[in-house]
Amino acid sequence: MTTRAEKEARSRRRGWLFAGLGVLLATALAGYGIWSRSSTTTQLKKSTVDSAIPQVQMVTPKNGPQQRLLVLPGNIEAWYQAAIYGQVVGYVSHWDKDYGAEVKAGDVLGTIEAPSLDADLAAARAQLVTVQARYTLAVLTAKRWTALSGTEAVAQQDVDIKNADAAELKAEVAAAQQNVVKFEAMSAFKTLAAPFDGVVTARNVNIGDYVGATGGNTTLRGSSQPLFTVADIHKLRVFVSVPQNFSDALQPGLTATMTLPQNPGNRIQLQFLTTAKAIVTATRTVVTEFVLDNAAGNLWPGTYVSVQFAFPSDPNVLIVPEQAVLFRAQGTQVALIGDGDKVHLQDVGIGLNLGTDVQVVSGLKLSDKLVANPSLGLLEGQQVKIVQPNAGADPSGSSSAAQASQPQAGQAAQLGAQPATSTAPKPAN
Repeated sequence: MTTRAEKEARSRRRGWLFAGLGVLLATALAGYGIWSRSSTTTQLKKSTVDSAIPQVQMVTPKNGPQQRLLVLPGNIEAWYQAAIYGQVVGYVSHWDKDYGAEVKAGDVLGTIEAPSLDADLAAARAQLVTVQARYTLAVLTAKRWTALSGTEAVAQQDVDIKNADAAELKAEVAAAQQNVVKFEAMSAFKTLAAPFDGVVTARNVNIGDYVGATGGNTTLRGSSQPLFTVADIHKLRVFVSVPQNFSDALQPGLTATMTLPQNPGNRIQLQFLTTAKAIVTATRTVVTEFVLDNAAGNLWPGTYVSVQFAFPSDPNVLIVPEQAVLFRAQGTQVALIGDGDKVHLQDVGIGLNLGTDVQVVSGLKLSDKLVANPSLGLLEGQQVKIVQPNAGADPSGSSSAAQASQPQAGQAAQLGAQPATSTAPKPAN
């Protein structure tokens, strides 16, 4: 039988056991808390250090493309184009050719009635007849007086006067004849004729329209306008404004292709003809002229076209993305990634701008690694961390070095996004 003393002893031992377990548990909890805070502090320090290191994406230089592709707007113009004005004052009595009519040189386009010119011509002819009659009489009189010369019937001075009168009237006859020729020539302009084989591209007259002294239809827009326009389209000229940095490639033998907006799949070959040999200062472009045959007459003057060039390029010149280049007071630089992922700011020489890429003519090797998009805050020797781009992203900023070099939005004014017009120089045939 257990005594009371034994029960109390067992109770004390149990209490000491529970107390020891509590102390052990408290000690364990305190140790875990100290370890957890230390681990968190270490990770925080490491995260702070890591976040202070800039994260960058890496690119490498590439060989340049074999060709530089460039697409520019162009404008088609006729091989020859003539605005037909009247040379006489009158009214249109008839027009013979309408828009789109094919004509041969000398074909009648229209006729002008000029009553005042007809009256002037009739008066000039009548004046010629009168002067010729007076001249005939003067010649007979001079012959008679000359026959009496040396006799007492006439004085020699009177003989000389009669001969002078005949000479004067001869000059008046010549003047009257030239006056008739002048009015006859003007009268020929009552008929408007085509100057060469071609197509009537404009007809600005109707029957009864008044043709003024300036030779045009004065009923249109309050100013003189050409009566007809005729264009020779057996060949066509294509004018393109090419940026100045491509001017060295504008040489005989250069070829290009053009497409029409309504038929982009059909490429038409163009042949280089000439350039203006001058830079348009407003756009920094060169007016360049190409030629193409149009025997079928399918292409029309005034058409807007897209002209694609393939300029030769040196593939040995390295290219890098445009955003990889730093423009600083120290000069043009790139941020190379060296040993230990540390930055070295390398001076480089820049060549041509290819759109999304630029040529580097000095300072880089094909094996170099550089920061794809460096910030101006990068310092020499600074530690960086290389990260991979997100899926679908291209750190180089260019899908292919051989892509077409398209004019950027900010370059629209510089590249002359207007098609060249008829103000371009027209070389002789």
